[in-house]
Amino acid sequence: MRFLVTGGAGFIGSHYVRTLLSGGYPGYEQTRVTVLDKLSYAGNRDNLPAAHPRLDFVQGDICDLPLLLDLFPGHDAVVHFAAESHVDRSLESAAEFVRTNVGGTQTVLDACLETGIERMVHVSTDEVYGSITDGSWTEEWPLLPNSPYAASKAGSDLIARSYWRTHGLDLSITRCSNNYGPHQHPEKLIPFFVTNLLEGRPLPLYGDGSNVREWLHVDDHCRAVHKVLTDGRPGEIYNVGGGNEQTNLDITELLLTLCGEDHSVIRFVADRKGHDLRYSLDDAKIRNELGYAPAIPFEQGLADTVAWYRDNPDWWKAGI
Repeated sequence: MRFLVTGGAGFIGSHYVRTLLSGGYPGYEQTRVTVLDKLSYAGNRDNLPAAHPRLDFVQGDICDLPLLLDLFPGHDAVVHFAAESHVDRSLESAAEFVRTNVGGTQTVLDACLETGIERMVHVSTDEVYGSITDGSWTEEWPLLPNSPYAASKAGSDLIARSYWRTHGLDLSITRCSNNYGPHQHPEKLIPFFVTNLLEGRPLPLYGDGSNVREWLHVDDHCRAVHKVLTDGRPGEIYNVGGGNEQTNLDITELLLTLCGEDHSVIRFVADRKGHDLRYSLDDAKIRNELGYAPAIPFEQGLADTVAWYRDNPDWWKAGI
């Protein structure tokens, strides 16, 4: 068995690859893995083993069709993590998000068709649904993205689904809630605030901190992606929720406690443009159909994440 993982040197992709290589998915202990990663600012070769007998690393762009056509043959499945993913960056420059997330996904899909890839999972986000005041999104909810990032991911989802419907590509889509855990680039909320606290810097909190997100440990997310890869149905979308809703202010207060600081370091700043108020996923489908559920309690996962950043300053300081 041989898998190709796009974006496999990034936060989530590298966790999936490391788990595969360490035998963390029963029945796939001997799977060979090819990682394709552009190594942009958010990709880090150090997130992967320097050498491993079942790992091949290729630095390259998912928009490069000739490269993909040369690389894909011989693989049984593609797990497509590669994406531009930071909302704030998309507000300043949307072009790269459209190029990578929409155009890059379409290129990956074309390569899968042309080289006979048997199975693909396209990894997406709950942000494609927009914002929800009450209740939770099911997979049938309309897509109403509110940022260029979310719009580019919604576009990639629709392109991916069309290749299943039109070409018969054996493909499933996952949409996850906010991820957290080790190896996450310090531009994202939790590692940004943790590293600021470790460095004695203030915490710039958007608006009044009332925006609500649902949090999912990266290990739980990757288990869900693998479950969908192996057991999911073609053409289906699977929400992957964390079951833990927190306001951004709640998260900030938890981090203050874990880092031994007080509220004096909080700086309320002007809210982000188009800032979605609340995300919430109904993940009954993946739980009932595939038997998946998150396993890591949020409080423990958050404490372990803070400890990892405290113990690995060389890693995150290189990314600032």
